[in-house]
Amino acid sequence: MEKYNALYAQSGGVTAVINATACGVIQTARNNKDKIGTLFAARNGILGVLNEDLIDTGGESDQDIAALRHTPSSAFGSCRYKLGSIEKNREQYERLLDVFSAHHIRYFFYNGGGDSQDTAYKVSQLSRELNYPITCIGVPKTIDNDLPFTDNSPGFGSVAKYVAVSILEASLDVAAMASSSTKIFLLEVMGRHSGWIAAAGGLAAQQTGEPPHIILFPEIPFQSEPFLARVQHCVTQYGYCSIVVSEGVRNPDGSFIAESGLVDAFGHKQLGGAAPVVAKLIKNNLGHKYHWAVADYLQRSARHLASKTDVEQAYAMGKAAVEFALAGKNAVLPIIVREKGLHYRWTVGEAPLEKVANVEVALPRDYITEDGFGITPACRQYLSPLIQGEDYPPYVNGLPHYVKLQNKPVAKKLALTSMGKVG
Repeated sequence: MEKYNALYAQSGGVTAVINATACGVIQTARNNKDKIGTLFAARNGILGVLNEDLIDTGGESDQDIAALRHTPSSAFGSCRYKLGSIEKNREQYERLLDVFSAHHIRYFFYNGGGDSQDTAYKVSQLSRELNYPITCIGVPKTIDNDLPFTDNSPGFGSVAKYVAVSILEASLDVAAMASSSTKIFLLEVMGRHSGWIAAAGGLAAQQTGEPPHIILFPEIPFQSEPFLARVQHCVTQYGYCSIVVSEGVRNPDGSFIAESGLVDAFGHKQLGGAAPVVAKLIKNNLGHKYHWAVADYLQRSARHLASKTDVEQAYAMGKAAVEFALAGKNAVLPIIVREKGLHYRWTVGEAPLEKVANVEVALPRDYITEDGFGITPACRQYLSPLIQGEDYPPYVNGLPHYVKLQNKPVAKKLALTSMGKVG
């Protein structure tokens, strides 16, 4: 059997466990040296492919590759870049084909969220559209937990754990000071269109009255009067009010309450900070002293607080991607399947890339309480298994010890096209 090379790339916002997926891909490829030659990584996602900026992962030691499992961020760099249609952007796809052909690449693994799976699907069509034999497997990742088919998305469980722990600990701080100082605390979390991350904050409340007292979801239009009434009720009842705010909270007309007017490379509207907007509303109407924080990059890079379940699932998705490719599958995405039963168990399944690309799954309405300010028992039952277990990185001199790969570049074989350097 003739051996061909493979290429792995990471895309979109990074997570605490995307490198665990990379570890799964690389270790599984190394365990199949009789079928896969060199495993390259593209520097900065699909841009690295277009620019022929490749890395030979074979230059990394087994020890360093194993250390990826406990290292956050993206070991090879990521990007936000979406390929257009083959019909309108044929030159880009011909460039991909040239790079694949020059380096004898027949397997491509693209690790990312919904927009990235759109790219993965388009690459998978090279075989049909441009008559090049490429096997393309998507690999799931997104902290937003909004991919279809899969029970949950690798990266989400660790963010969920971080947000739940953070709002729990910050709320204890506020409660201690509330009688004479701050009475309102707001934690803004990610989630442009879906409230999965915000909902995870609700796990901190084990009993009625425990924080967070209010969660603001993108799925529930923001109404100031009932919100302010609830804030005042909490301050009166508990002495303080702890709030989780999704960055994607919307006004009744559908506009983001924190819309900045800018868009990112995928065309998504950039958000300018929902927590300060809500905090100012409380101050102006109720007069309470407040503090707010934005979890921002902290929530998606907090490997020291990662969910063990999430780490194991992230690794399994990388491993499955390589196994799928070697089994002759193409244009599919490995997914997590939750098995039925009283105890949480999961297996690996698959979904077609064509149906995954550009589809976002919102938080179900029955996961949100009737008043729109909390999570239901059904939501808690879904979320709780995803944050279970600790998987601490090794510590050296009191700090997590994370690996930094050599990432030695592969010699280029092609000249830049008329496109020039992309990105």
